[in-house]
Amino acid sequence: MSPLSKIALGGGCHWCTEAVFQSLKGVENVEQGFVASGGEHTRFSEAVIVHFYPREISLSQLIEVHLMTHKSSSSHRMRYKYRSAIYTFSDLQKEEASHHLNFYKRQNPKIITQVLNFKEFETSREEIQNYYLKDPQKPFCESYISPKLKNLEKNFKNLMH
Repeated sequence: MSPLSKIALGGGCHWCTEAVFQSLKGVENVEQGFVASGGEHTRFSEAVIVHFYPREISLSQLIEVHLMTHKSSSSHRMRYKYRSAIYTFSDLQKEEASHHLNFYKRQNPKIITQVLNFKEFETSREEIQNYYLKDPQKPFCESYISPKLKNLEKNFKNLMH
């Protein structure tokens, strides 16, 4: 099996983001929590760390899914809590992620997602991890997560388990 890689992604509620990436082939693990970067982005924001096999799902595919499953072109008032970002773990990964993001920004110039350096991660409380998998019938899951998963199935069925 190919080596495992990781990328951190933030944009919306980490319960939603976690469920989206747990649904994909090639994703080994999704850590739900809060990520901080540097500079003006040192404040923690909801995000996930996605551990994936690049031979099974590419970074470009992960970024495309990410952009399509949260409001990546909306600069709403909760952006401090739900920063639209791709957090990278190396200069090489940052260069690759920037390349892919720029491709999608040419298709949709309204995308506000940024590529930032990963600095720090705090895991969510145990009782809210795997939120959707534990009880998909919860009202929050039915209202917010299930529609994202239906969108994922409609647009990325080939990437899902």
